[in-house]
Amino acid sequence: MYEPIRSKSVHRTMAGTPHDFPHRSREEELDIQLGGHLAALLAVTDELRVAAPSADLDTAAERLAEQVTRLRGGRKPARASATTRGRQANATALHRQAHARAGRALVVAASRADTVAAILAAERMDAHAAALDPLELAPR
Repeated sequence: MYEPIRSKSVHRTMAGTPHDFPHRSREEELDIQLGGHLAALLAVTDELRVAAPSADLDTAAERLAEQVTRLRGGRKPARASATTRGRQANATALHRQAHARAGRALVVAASRADTVAAILAAERMDAHAAALDPLELAPR
């Protein structure tokens, strides 16, 4: 039923020695993941700023942009302008998305031991949870 592999791995022979291609450390991978989650949260926050403007969202967007810039080595994230008008956004759906994205960022920040990003993500989760009814966050 089972026949052992008789030839060498194609992947091993094509790449040559393991040092032929770049590797990233676990910390670098977590930085990339955390930067991506925070950038996604920033995008939803910018959408919310258009749909339901508030000073809290403005402050949160600036803090998120600072963290994304830090994690990306000084590269600023792409931002939607506050005057961008597209389809009418559903604030409840956006708060639900933002809550989920903040949760993902919190998990990665905790595994990376990034206290500043973890606190920011937890604060955003609380803010978006407060903006929703308790039943809105129930799993579907």
